[in-house]
Amino acid sequence: MFILRFLGSTPGRVVRVVAGLVLIGVGTAAGDGWFALAVVAPLPLAAGLFDFCVLGPLFRLPFGGTAFRSHCDLS
Repeated sequence: MFILRFLGSTPGRVVRVVAGLVLIGVGTAAGDGWFALAVVAPLPLAAGLFDFCVLGPLFRLPFGGTAFRSHCDLS
């Protein structure tokens, strides 16, 4: 799948980190019910920083970034 290949790539990791930071900012700035974004946001942020793919196991692919890329041929 294209989205999994993208998420495993270096640009995909950057997008996950930026998305996590944006969600934290929006969630804390908007307050009220939007604060839930700030609670969920560390997941894509950590996934990008620590190189793992949360969606990998759902598709029977490796969880770790290096193994994920080698399995999807994303060297």
